[in-house]
Amino acid sequence: MTGGDSPAIRRAGEHGLLVETGGLAVSHRLDALLRAERPPGVAEIVPGPATVLVLAPGADLARLRARLSALAAAARDEPAPGHHDTTGDLVTIPVVYDGEDLAEVARLTGLTPGEVVARHAGAELVAGWLGFAPGFAYLTGLDPRLHVPRLQTPRTSVPAGAVAVAGPYSAVYPSASPGGWRLLGHTALRVWDERADPPSVLRPGTRVRFEVAR
Repeated sequence: MTGGDSPAIRRAGEHGLLVETGGLAVSHRLDALLRAERPPGVAEIVPGPATVLVLAPGADLARLRARLSALAAAARDEPAPGHHDTTGDLVTIPVVYDGEDLAEVARLTGLTPGEVVARHAGAELVAGWLGFAPGFAYLTGLDPRLHVPRLQTPRTSVPAGAVAVAGPYSAVYPSASPGGWRLLGHTALRVWDERADPPSVLRPGTRVRFEVAR
């Protein structure tokens, strides 16, 4: 989606519309606009790396499509002065860097374990989107030196709070689950609580900084 092109908006099931934003920054801006000016009938907004899914059971989808087209066009434009693509709060996550894969990540990257920790804890990441499991945020902006492949054979169980990397992303496992990401350590911070409102600490656009736990 470029220049004056209209965004592609497609039906997604019986009650959904999928807006093709063309990029994560636009997805975040559209997500913020929709949450600030939620159209009637919209029950769920799910931003992705290049799309935003809007679920609206019972809504007038033709009217909603027109509204989404206008908001997507606004989101595509540059942010107004004083506004940024990543407007979410900064969440600091203390990490004990004792992960099973820390030494292997060091070997794969040609760094020492201490250098891996310093690079992981020394950057500001951004929650791009949620997927895989409730509260599982794909954190973008990982240092390129830490880009390593997933495990060839995933673990059958990864504990909640595990801090991991895979490809260009980092993540905190919100609950115990199978997983193939490389484990660098763990945090005591609970990033998913279904009783809380909102239940996920890490939402799209949230800025994230890891730090060595004291």
